[in-house]
Amino acid sequence: MGALFTKDTQAIFWNNNASAIQRMLDYDYVISREKPSVAAIVAPTSNNKFEKFFYGPDEIMVPVFRNTTDAAAAHPNADVLLNFASFRTAYDVTMEAISLKGQFKTIMVTAEGIPERLARGMNQAARDAGVTVIGPATVGGIAPGAFKIANVGGTIENIINSKLHRAGSCGLVTRSGGLFNELSNIISINADGIAEGVAIGGDRFVGSVFIDNLLRMQNNPQVKYMILLGEVGGTEEYKVIEAVKSGKITKPIIAWCIGTIAKHFSSGVQFGHAGASANADAETAAAKNKAMAEAGIYVPESFNDLPAKINEVYTKLKAEGVIGEIEEPALREVPKVRRAKQFICTISDDRGDEATYAGYPISSVATPDTGFGIGDVVSLLWFKKRYPQWATQFIETVIKTVADHGPAVSGAHNAKVTARAGKDVISSLVTGLLTIGPRFGGAIDDAARYFKYANDNGMSPAEFIDYMKKEGKTISGIGHRIKSVRNPDLRVSGLKKFAAENFPSTPLLEYALEVEKLTTSKKDNLILNVDGTIGILMVDMWRALGYTEEEIDGFIDAGALNAFFVVGRSIGFIGHILDEKRLGMPMYRHPTDDILYNVEQAEEL
Repeated sequence: MGALFTKDTQAIFWNNNASAIQRMLDYDYVISREKPSVAAIVAPTSNNKFEKFFYGPDEIMVPVFRNTTDAAAAHPNADVLLNFASFRTAYDVTMEAISLKGQFKTIMVTAEGIPERLARGMNQAARDAGVTVIGPATVGGIAPGAFKIANVGGTIENIINSKLHRAGSCGLVTRSGGLFNELSNIISINADGIAEGVAIGGDRFVGSVFIDNLLRMQNNPQVKYMILLGEVGGTEEYKVIEAVKSGKITKPIIAWCIGTIAKHFSSGVQFGHAGASANADAETAAAKNKAMAEAGIYVPESFNDLPAKINEVYTKLKAEGVIGEIEEPALREVPKVRRAKQFICTISDDRGDEATYAGYPISSVATPDTGFGIGDVVSLLWFKKRYPQWATQFIETVIKTVADHGPAVSGAHNAKVTARAGKDVISSLVTGLLTIGPRFGGAIDDAARYFKYANDNGMSPAEFIDYMKKEGKTISGIGHRIKSVRNPDLRVSGLKKFAAENFPSTPLLEYALEVEKLTTSKKDNLILNVDGTIGILMVDMWRALGYTEEEIDGFIDAGALNAFFVVGRSIGFIGHILDEKRLGMPMYRHPTDDILYNVEQAEEL
């Protein structure tokens, strides 16, 4: 296994730590990554669908999900999970990620103090699944010039000063996150920087230990030598010693275990990290430093001598030709002042030479020779997808079907009355559109919503009818004032015929027709009406197009079905308005004999 991260690595960030995410994206911009390193955010308590972040001078949208499973399904190429959950939640988050087999190669866990029993189980599950865990209790790691985790390296200025903006020659593995940044700086001063660095974490039981990371760096051709910074406590350094003795590790290692002062205390003392406590002589820093030196590892006399030792090894390798010169890359500068955008548009773009509909230039959509119709424009601007011809033809059929239902319905009536008051087309149209809602046009929304709910929950037609009765609601999409089983609505017949000939399948329509058999057995005008047929077939259309049930529910809740009614009825309303203007009709006054007057004299108080 080579480097943990590349310039194509993308992560899912668990917990919306905005400042850490922004630092990652600023790093991406500086090193000219082609795609941002954060693919998605998991925030279980957030209702947001995305968060905005800066990418250089501009903003980008990072999608937000309620759980890791959904985020992973939407971003199958994101193979790193950055687990910023609290110590109470971090175990469950990691175990869920491990269970998504084939998704994550690396999981970083920042939480400190995960119960040791859980940490051991988590780490073993990761090993069994072939997943590298960095942490718990870590700041993460970095592959300079490719990918960095969260706050590793500090500010952009410090990152550049520490040469973390491009790959050097050193592989760095530490326990301490704070000393990781300090050592990165020391290496940049005394050598050419690091090629890969990992802070394995300060808890007693961490996922990937020193030997795991050093063996990987042994196989990474960018790494020419390695630095290990251990500490008092534990015996992991002895695994490295054995690997050096057996020849598994052949690259030079510089190592130091901090905590040599512990020998001056009469009893065991914990130094900062949970794992930094010697419980046997072999776990003392002095014993481990001595053993590493005896194995041929470069060990300085003290921590203060570490910079000189680094320079010594680096100079030797460079003189031998193992390390060559590094060409400094061009860097982009993050603007000091950035302004957040107030509006977002994801459906059209009017910049440049020609405006676009969902990425299609208008000229490629608008003229007859393009083969695009109104249904295509609706699919692009409403749903940001190019629907197949059968679906766009169905959309156009719906719009034609609902365009008008005569002058007596509330919307047309309002539009006509307003036009006769001398108002313009727009004002008259708006008064008609304002009547569209739960009682006028809303049956399309509710028919889709309730029939889908019943079908999704496995209700039989009889159970659905009983459910609606208990809810005290009529079944939207069922019933007609004039039409009946013996006198069918030809619009419904046409829609059903179109669906039978063109839809891949119509399971919800078939379910609704079973419901219709029961309702018409009670009264023959309780038929599936045009509103119900449209709403139900829209669900069947979206299912056939591959949308998830959650996405379809989102369309219904957003009012997309009523939107088709709005577009269609606008055609009819405008027709009635122009009819009134053409006829020169006078101001409308409702006849008094059509009003029941019941006016009593007001009570005096």
